[in-house]
Amino acid sequence: MFINRLTADKIDELNKRIKECKKCKLSKTRMNAICGEGNLNAKIMLIAQAPGEKEDREGKMFVGPSGKVLDELLKSSGIKRQEIYMTNLIKCMLPKYRKPKQDEIRACSYYLNEEIKLINPKILVPLGYYATCYIFQKYGISLPSKAEFSSVFGKLFLAKDKKILPLPHPATLLYNSDLKQDLIKS
Repeated sequence: MFINRLTADKIDELNKRIKECKKCKLSKTRMNAICGEGNLNAKIMLIAQAPGEKEDREGKMFVGPSGKVLDELLKSSGIKRQEIYMTNLIKCMLPKYRKPKQDEIRACSYYLNEEIKLINPKILVPLGYYATCYIFQKYGISLPSKAEFSSVFGKLFLAKDKKILPLPHPATLLYNSDLKQDLIKS
């Protein structure tokens, strides 16, 4: 598979900036800023909210409990991790797994926008509420009310040159295994 050297160099440069980022207070509480990873020619980009504790410690995407669930979901869908690109809306772990603040989203979204531009996937798969809200706003898709929000999960949205398929975050299955069959169908 041909990987564009220019894209690889630009991703390397972007990742260096992510690792050195001090745009918000999260840089003081993290061990590692987590860069996106995966296939630079990916047609599918998964966008999670933020790294967890294990990801922060190890400096890699989806290595904690959510990663095990993700691997299982990918396997049941016939997709290999090596075929996709994975990243986060927020590149640093959120203390006590709190919700991201708007200034943190603003500070970090530049990196996500650059990743989308460089990887140029056909399908964006935001995982969970905050990643989905950000991608919907970026592509001009109207957001449902918070009460109706889960209705967007598993539905395909078309925007510009992208297909957007919001899904619940795999961590959801750690707390509600009844959703697993629904998520596999998506």
